[in-house]
Amino acid sequence: MLDGNSTQARIASQANAFKVAAIQMASGPNIEGNLAEARRLIAKAAEQGARLVVLPEFFAIMGLHEQDKLKVSEQAGSGPIQTFLSETAKHYKIWLVGGSIPLAGTAPEKVRDSCLVFDEHGEQVARYDKIHLFSLSLGNESYDEAATLESGNQVVVVDSPFGRIGLAVCYDLRFPELFRAMKDVDIIVLPAAFTETTGKMHWEVLVRARAIENLAYIIASAQGGYHVNGRETHGHSMIVDPWGRILDTLTRGSGVVIGTINPSHQASLRSSLPALKHRVLHNC
Repeated sequence: MLDGNSTQARIASQANAFKVAAIQMASGPNIEGNLAEARRLIAKAAEQGARLVVLPEFFAIMGLHEQDKLKVSEQAGSGPIQTFLSETAKHYKIWLVGGSIPLAGTAPEKVRDSCLVFDEHGEQVARYDKIHLFSLSLGNESYDEAATLESGNQVVVVDSPFGRIGLAVCYDLRFPELFRAMKDVDIIVLPAAFTETTGKMHWEVLVRARAIENLAYIIASAQGGYHVNGRETHGHSMIVDPWGRILDTLTRGSGVVIGTINPSHQASLRSSLPALKHRVLHNC
C-alpha cells in the first residue's frame, strides 16, 4: 500500500502529464481525399484528448510519380495544404505537426520536404526542411530523393507548452548527430514514409535507439500500407518513452496512435541516468 506522501507524488506526477497522437495514413495522389482523411483522424485524436498531434511525411500527397509533388508544391505561407493545417489546428485547439509537405525550393525542378508546426491558434511556429535525402538501390527497388528534393541545412527545435520539441523527417532517423545537435529536447517528432524493405529491419530499432540515447519521447508518425503508385510503406507508427518503451503502435493502415507524455517521469529518468551530462566527445 502506498503511503500518503507517495500517493501525493504520484498524483502530482500525473497532473502534468498530457496525451499526444501519431497519425498513420496510406496517402494517395488525391490531395482533397488525403486532407479529408487527415482531418478525420485528427478529430479522432482530439476526441481522445491529444494536445499534440503529428501527421506522417507527405500526408497530403503520395503521387503516381515522384515529380507529382512538384506540381502541387506551395509557396511558404500560402496554399491549400498550409491553410488546412492552420485551420485544423485552430479548430481543434491543438498543436499540429504537419508531417511534411512540398514547399517551393530555390530550383524550379525541386521542392523542399518541409515539416511545419502550428499552435492551437493556427499560427505557424516552426518550419524544418528535411536535411538527409534518401537513396536506395536494392534489387528491383530504387529511390533517389535528391532528384526531386532540395536538402535543408538547419537543425530546428521549437519551444512549446509541452517542452522543447525537435523536428526530424524519415531518413534523418539514421543520423544520430542530428538529434545530438538539437540539444536537450524533451520530445522528438518524426514524420516518415519508411519503405517496407528497410522498415521491417531498421525502423523500430532506430526509433527506440534515438529515444534511449536522448532520453526523449519520440512521436513517430508513418505512412503505412500499399499506395496507388505501387509503393509499400512500413507503417508501425509509434510513441516511445525515454526508456525505449513503446507506449502505443499501429502496424498498418490509417489510424491513430495515442500515448501519454509524463515530464516528471522523464525528469526522474534523466536524474537516475544522467547520460546526457556524461557526454565527452561533444564535437564528434
